[in-house]
Amino acid sequence: MSTPTTGSSTEATPTSPSEDRPEDRTERGPSGQSGSRPAGQAALLRQVASSPAVVGLLAVLTALILSSILILAADSEVRYTATYLFNRPGDFLHATASTLSEAYSSLLRGAVFDWRATTGVRMIRPITDTLTNATPLIIAGLGMAVAFRAGLFNIGGQGQMILGAITACYAGIAWNLPPVAHLLVAVIGAALGGLVWGGIAGVLKARTGANEVIVTIMLNSIAAHLLSQVLSLKAFNGEGETGNRKSLTVADTAQYPSLAGDSFRLHAGFLLALLVAVAVWWLMERSRLGFQLRATGLNADAARTAGMSVPWVTSLVMMISGALCGLAATAPVLGTQKSMDESVVGTIGFDAITVALLGRSRPLGTVLAGLLFGALRAGGTAMQAAPGTHIKIVLVLQSTIVLFIAAPPLIRAIFRIPERRESLGGTDPSPASVPAAPAAKEA
Repeated sequence: MSTPTTGSSTEATPTSPSEDRPEDRTERGPSGQSGSRPAGQAALLRQVASSPAVVGLLAVLTALILSSILILAADSEVRYTATYLFNRPGDFLHATASTLSEAYSSLLRGAVFDWRATTGVRMIRPITDTLTNATPLIIAGLGMAVAFRAGLFNIGGQGQMILGAITACYAGIAWNLPPVAHLLVAVIGAALGGLVWGGIAGVLKARTGANEVIVTIMLNSIAAHLLSQVLSLKAFNGEGETGNRKSLTVADTAQYPSLAGDSFRLHAGFLLALLVAVAVWWLMERSRLGFQLRATGLNADAARTAGMSVPWVTSLVMMISGALCGLAATAPVLGTQKSMDESVVGTIGFDAITVALLGRSRPLGTVLAGLLFGALRAGGTAMQAAPGTHIKIVLVLQSTIVLFIAAPPLIRAIFRIPERRESLGGTDPSPASVPAAPAAKEA
């Protein structure tokens, strides 16, 4: 009789590391089927629900809800029907629906398509106004996004746009050049003006450790006073009188060509904005320089250890960001106003920060956020024509969007969204994925 050999049938077969990991073990139901698929689907849904894009959309939705409450509170008919809400709730609901529908339909008619207009030109003019308003917001927002991705907070977009406006306006007034060359010189001059103004903050940050937030805020004030002084010069207003705070009209050869005819304000600057978005995407995602910018933004010490010159990167980032903000000033100077005054840039430099935050500092997201804020600007005028609706409601909407974008934990708490869990092969945890603007880090 043969005896079984010890270990011949009881020897343990080696298992792969994946079989020993607890997270790879799946529960089996009574039928013996694996439960990994439902678990995987639930994990995927959690990842999608907690993604930055969804959180951003929910922030906009929450801002719309709060703005709607303010619209209703400001309407006299809604307030009156609320006094006898429990006796006749239908009156209150009808007044609420009527007020909100009129307000937001006015917003759509002013920003997308005016279905009440009597001519085709007036029907499609709102969408062209939206694209026109979005042009400087997109370009300046891309400039802010570059700084954010590199871990810097550029507050000086306003001042950089002013310098860009000054140089572009001077090139368009003082020089007499052929059509295409004149426009190129004015556009390049605007970029150089913003580059120099942004480079001041970048060099001070790199060489002395000065906080770029404080420096750029101070440069904004200097630029505003510089603009006021420049407008009093004869080279700009043609008279040399301090009372005239508006420049001459730039030459026709330095103006952006129209894209839709004289009946619309849309100009070729919008195409430039799209080209800049593509260029910024290539710079940040496909170039060696973009890798250095992102690496410095993620961890300046690690970038320095890897042999990167952090001071050089800091200076270059602020120059690029300033150049893009200066380029954004060509939209009003060479496109819509075709001249320069003290309010030529408005609040675009500050609104661009919101655009970059809402777009998660990504080129595509920044373009979409710029279009949204362009629509709010274009539709705000039509919205105030609605009974009981003030144009300041649009500003409240923008401000609340900023509030919720900068506070994603608040959005997650309101909608009970779990925290996002990044896998080993997840996306690049760059400052663009950080809801608020990145903190200023010393180089």
